[in-house]
Amino acid sequence: MSTNYVKAVLFDLDGTLIDTAADFIRIIKRMSEQNGWQVPPSQAIREQVSAGAGAMVSLMLKHNEQPLTEEQIQHYRQQFLDEYEADICVDSQVFTDLEPLLSFYEKSGIPWGIVTNKPRYLATKLLQSLALDERCSVLVCPDDVSNTKPDPEPMYLALEKLELPRGIANSVIYIGDHIRDVQAGSAAGMTTVLASYGYIPPEDQDDLEAWGADYIADTPKALVKLLRSKQFDYL
Repeated sequence: MSTNYVKAVLFDLDGTLIDTAADFIRIIKRMSEQNGWQVPPSQAIREQVSAGAGAMVSLMLKHNEQPLTEEQIQHYRQQFLDEYEADICVDSQVFTDLEPLLSFYEKSGIPWGIVTNKPRYLATKLLQSLALDERCSVLVCPDDVSNTKPDPEPMYLALEKLELPRGIANSVIYIGDHIRDVQAGSAAGMTTVLASYGYIPPEDQDDLEAWGADYIADTPKALVKLLRSKQFDYL
């Protein structure tokens, strides 16, 4: 990093800052049981979280060899989203070890925020449920931009909302668990950290270095250690 201190820290949401998988698994299990279907393995559902609601619903349908029309698939996807919205935060929580990190940033006067592909109505409700909505300095969702990650537009909007010029983007850290997070952060000139503890399918696990992140953290604890280490000189 060419500057001598961090200006802001931005997180992806699901699988990076908040462990939401248990609530998605619960809903997929309930929907499967309602239809008399077998429940996909929890780990398989977890690995699809970052790919979105459509991917999790498709997994459920493929696991049960359901030859459904596109209209029926969309019906189940909407049911999934409705049930998730109604019961969004039963088991979701900030990843272990990251809460003290957020408090550290707040005490240090370093703004932290979220850039996510999760729709705003769901992201806002989740943050409110965890009492993070007023602590988060910026929230950028797909609703706010024309082009979502991996396009850098959401990252530029986050900088704008934080009143930070693009020229110092390398002083902003972006952390995510998907290749699109690394691509978006890198395209915006930010320092990128891949949260490899997140929701990454096994077929991608052997190729993570090729994603091009500046750093990789394989556990939340490792992420905290990295961000509190000497190369991230905060003050």
